[in-house]
Amino acid sequence: MNNPWIIDDSHIILRLVLSMLLGGFIGFERERSNHAAGLRTHIMVSLGSTLIMLLSIYGFDDFIKETNVRVDPARLAAAVITGVGFLGAGTILFTGKAITGLTTAASIWVVAAIGLGVGAGFYFPSIVATVLVFLNLRVFNKVELRYMRGRTSHLITLYGLSSHGLLEQISNYLKQEKVEIRKITIKEHEHVPFHEVHPNRQSMEVYLEVLTSRDFDPVRTAAELRQWEDVAAVSVE
Repeated sequence: MNNPWIIDDSHIILRLVLSMLLGGFIGFERERSNHAAGLRTHIMVSLGSTLIMLLSIYGFDDFIKETNVRVDPARLAAAVITGVGFLGAGTILFTGKAITGLTTAASIWVVAAIGLGVGAGFYFPSIVATVLVFLNLRVFNKVELRYMRGRTSHLITLYGLSSHGLLEQISNYLKQEKVEIRKITIKEHEHVPFHEVHPNRQSMEVYLEVLTSRDFDPVRTAAELRQWEDVAAVSVE
């Protein structure tokens, strides 16, 4: 390939296949971690980016010698970076207590960049970037979970009978467990199934948004709260 504006079919196939492998390598990790964008999504993003880069560089070679024609190979690449941001935004979810999907959105963006690199013939940087992304997703994730992540947010919901000392009992228990209450919402009503057992008492729902330490055990907490006399059901998210 002496002419920088011409590419043969074998190199086109090489770049597309390499792009599929690199994008699939990262997508496989996301798929195993059960994220919204998995194997096929990352392959499609990488392949599409590579094809657009090939088109941007080699698709307009017939116009190179035309008068007053300027070819900018980076023009379509810039559009890919912008457009893939909208795709990544679709993986970001706000669950009411936390924002999830940011890392997957970032991985889609990086895969697009890797695909552009492969399309431009930057094989070595693209392969190295893929390995580094995989290490970040797998190895650094475990390091973050074990050593770096601080307090996490949870939503605790209690359904039970309204009683005078229930809120104080909840507060004392959570303080004992070193759980910080950030927000509390109380709803009292009469039309719930367990209200029929005590028709003379109101029923109550308590929603607690809390911050917990890394060693917080939601199963144990739910089991202990469920044993209380006035608590009919517990949910910990």
